[in-house]
Amino acid sequence: MTFSLPHLVDIADASLTDALQHTLNNKTKPLGSLGRLEDVALKIGQILGSTAPVLDQPQMVVFAGDHGLTARGISAFPSDVTWQMVENFLAGGAAVSVLAKQNGIALTVVDCGVKRDFLAGLPEGVTRPGLQVRKAPGAERGTADSSVQPAMTAAQCEAALQHGVELVKGLPGNALLLGEMGIGNTSAASLLLARLSGLDIAVCTGAGTGLDAPAVQRKTEVLRAVLARHADATAPLDALAALGGFEIATMVGAVLQAAHERRVIVVDGFIATSAVVVAHALQPLVLQRCVFAHRSGERGHEFMLQHLGQQGLLDLGLRLGEGSGAALAWPLLQSACTILRDMASFASAGVSEKSTAPAAAH
Repeated sequence: MTFSLPHLVDIADASLTDALQHTLNNKTKPLGSLGRLEDVALKIGQILGSTAPVLDQPQMVVFAGDHGLTARGISAFPSDVTWQMVENFLAGGAAVSVLAKQNGIALTVVDCGVKRDFLAGLPEGVTRPGLQVRKAPGAERGTADSSVQPAMTAAQCEAALQHGVELVKGLPGNALLLGEMGIGNTSAASLLLARLSGLDIAVCTGAGTGLDAPAVQRKTEVLRAVLARHADATAPLDALAALGGFEIATMVGAVLQAAHERRVIVVDGFIATSAVVVAHALQPLVLQRCVFAHRSGERGHEFMLQHLGQQGLLDLGLRLGEGSGAALAWPLLQSACTILRDMASFASAGVSEKSTAPAAAH
């Protein structure tokens, strides 16, 4: 590679962890009674290096790209839906748009490789609010058909990774929420999971945008042939280039840069997690900075989470993508921080703690 991906250092700090746990244990509640919310509070405190963490200027980024593999009929929707949904995001009409607005989250849509010129007809240098165009060279038509050739060249994959790094460098705040859009990208995610986890592709493949059982079977057969064609692409970046998408590669770069900057990374569903699977294969310490929003209804997501040793906060049967699950989970992260900062301790509230004396005999 002609540029270096961000290097991650171990942010584990035993003294900080002890201080966070002590703070939680001494709140006016039975020990551990806030359940997984306490785990989230502990993790955010570790990421931000504080016993009173504040989540500042959260950024939802929706990474969009098209996939040449859709020519093989692996999606229930035509590829034009990718650019149409990008327009919907920009118009404020998509699920992630309204959820981001509801929760005060800034929304940016990134054209990583959509078959559409979103700036057509505009004067040179004029941009559209909420849109960034960061296409890799040759990405104007999306990825190549990976059943015929690698989805991306090594140079294209590197450019996409670098775009993700540079994108995050330009964003304010200390939290990155991952979203995506790309007809066909559940297939890319399934391929990456199978290759990097060693699971059979049938286990990793689901209905995506709503395929019926026979169509899922046909999709699985197509994906099995893709894996066989690229059997030598076993290293993480080789697998990403051969099997992935421009939006997934850009997301990998963004995840690694956000982790490098110690931002809280809120991971959405199946596609977003596939980017983290790749990032984890490159630098396992990335998981120290990630909070997984939910377990998707897409079949392979549960196996992704198991592969990473993680658990989603929510389990609502979501399979929309876009970052919708990350936006829905966001208030829980805010609540976790509020508990750490603002909830009274037994001492400050003058509340008696649980007695440690043995019960009197009768």
